[in-house]
Amino acid sequence: MNETLAGWLQILALIGALALSYRPLGDYMAHVLTAGKHWRLERVFYRVGGVDGDVEQPWGAYLRSLLAFSLVSMLFLYGFLRLQNHFLLSLGMKGMAPDLAFNTAAAFASTTQWQAYSGESALGHLVQMSGLVVQDFVGAAVGIAVVATLIRGFTRKKTAHVGNFWVDLTRIVLRVLLPISFVFAIVLVAAGSIQNFHGFQSITTIAGDHQTLTGGPVASQESIKELGSSGGGFYNANSAHPFESPNAFTNWLELYLLMVIPTCLPRTFGTMIGDKRQGYAITAVMGVIWAASVAIITVSELHSVGSQAGHLAGGMMEGKEQRFGVWGSALFAASTTLTNTGAVNSFHDSFSPMGGGMALFNIMLGEIAPGGVGSGLYGFLVLAIITVFIAGLMVGRTPEYLGKKLGGREMKFASLYILTTPALALIGAGVAMALPGERAGMLNSGPHGFSEVLYAFTSAANNNGSAFAGLTVNTVWYNVAFGLVGLFGRFLPIVFVLALAGSLAQQQQPVPATAGTLPTHRPQFVGLLTAVIVIVVGLTYFPALALGPLAEGLS
Repeated sequence: MNETLAGWLQILALIGALALSYRPLGDYMAHVLTAGKHWRLERVFYRVGGVDGDVEQPWGAYLRSLLAFSLVSMLFLYGFLRLQNHFLLSLGMKGMAPDLAFNTAAAFASTTQWQAYSGESALGHLVQMSGLVVQDFVGAAVGIAVVATLIRGFTRKKTAHVGNFWVDLTRIVLRVLLPISFVFAIVLVAAGSIQNFHGFQSITTIAGDHQTLTGGPVASQESIKELGSSGGGFYNANSAHPFESPNAFTNWLELYLLMVIPTCLPRTFGTMIGDKRQGYAITAVMGVIWAASVAIITVSELHSVGSQAGHLAGGMMEGKEQRFGVWGSALFAASTTLTNTGAVNSFHDSFSPMGGGMALFNIMLGEIAPGGVGSGLYGFLVLAIITVFIAGLMVGRTPEYLGKKLGGREMKFASLYILTTPALALIGAGVAMALPGERAGMLNSGPHGFSEVLYAFTSAANNNGSAFAGLTVNTVWYNVAFGLVGLFGRFLPIVFVLALAGSLAQQQQPVPATAGTLPTHRPQFVGLLTAVIVIVVGLTYFPALALGPLAEGLS
C-alpha cells in the first residue's frame, strides 16, 4: 500500500509541477521566438558568424542553414571521437573506431543519442562535455526552431519568410536551454549526482570487493540530457546509475525535466497564433495518450504473469532499480518513450510483453505525447492537419486549419512526413531479420528476439535512442544502419515540415470561419484527433506488433 501511495503521489506531483510551469514557460518561449530586440551577446555571435539578425529567410534558405549547421556539427563530433586520445581529460581512452564514431556522431547530430558503447569505458571527460553535451543543446534548439517556423506559417500571409535559423538557434540556446539546465544541474548536485573531473577510482563495495568507477561532470550532462530530450547517458546504465540519478527524488526531477518543455510548447503555440484554446486542445490529447500509456505499463508490470517471488516483491522487479520500484520505473519508461528522450532507468528487455510492447508503441506514435523538444509539437500539428483533412472528407468540404486551406500541396508534405519513419523502421527491421549475421546478434529467439530488432530500428527512426537491449549492435552493419536511419528519420521530416511552413505562409488572406468550419479547440476535435493518431499508427505497425510483443504476450 505504501508503494502504491508513493507511486500515485509522484504521478500527481509531476502533473502538478508541469501544470504550474505550463503558462509561464510557454509564454516565455513565445516571447523568445517573437521578440524584436537582440541581446548584446547574441549580436556578438551574429557578427562572428557573418549573420544579419534582422533579415529573415525563406523556408528553403532556412532549411539549407539548418542542414549545413547539422552537417558541420556531425563532422566536428566525428573528428572529436576519432581523435579523443590526443586531447586533455581523455583518461587514456582510445579514439573510436570509424564505424562506431559515425554511428555516435550521426546519433547525436540527429538527437537520436543511440549509444552502442559504454560511456564510462569509451569516452573521456572532454568529449563527453564538449562534444556530446554541445549536441544536446543545439539538437534541442533545432527542434524548437523548426516548430517555430511551422507556427509562423499559420500566422503569416503572402510571404516567403519563416524566420532566421541562426537567430532562432542562438536565442533558444542562450535564453531557454542554458539558464534552465544550469539551475537544475546545481539542484542535481545538491541531490546527490556527481560533478567532478575524477578519473578511475577504486572503491570497496559493501561485500568487501573492489570496483573501479569513473567520476566526471555528470550532473551538468544529466540536466541538459533530460531537458533537451536527448537521453544520452554519461554511463552505460544511464539514469539507472546512482551517479546520474541517486534516489527517488532525482528520478522524479529528471521526469519533470524531460517533459517540461514539450508540455509547455502547446502554450507557446496558442500564444503565438493568438488562440490559447488551440494549445489547450493539443495538451488535452497529449495528456490522454500519456495517461493511458502510464496506466498500461504500470498495471502490466504490477500484475503481469510471472514468478511468485516477483509478485511478493511488489511486481515485475527484474531489470528494475529497487530505489525506484515498479511505479517509478514504469512512469519513466512511458515518459521517455513518449518524449524521444531515450533515457532509461530500467531494463526494457525485462518488461512484461504488454509493458515492453506499450513502450515500443509509444515510440511508434512518433513520440508526440508530449513528444520531443520541438519535434513533438510539429509532429502533432502534422497529425492535426491529417485529422482536419479526414474530417473534411467526411462532410465533403475543403479542409482548413487555423484559417489556412489545406490543398494537395500541404497534404502531400503531411503524408510524406507520416510515412517516413514507419518506412525506415520497418524496412530496417526487415532487412536485419533477413540477414543471418545480424540475426545472430539477437540474445533471444522467437517473438522477443524480433521485438529487440524492431524496437532498435523504431527507436533509431524516431530519434529516441533507447534500446530494448538483448541485441549486439556494436557491429559495422548495425552502426552504419542505425546511423543512416537516425539521420533520415530526423532530417527528412524536417524538410517536409519546413516546406509545409513555407506553403502555409505564402497563402493569401486567411479563410474566415463559417458554420461549416470544424472547431479545433473543442472536445469533439480532441476525441477525433486522438482516434486518428491511434488508428493511423495501429494500421501502420500492427502486423509488426503482432509478430513481436503481441505474439509473445499470447504465447
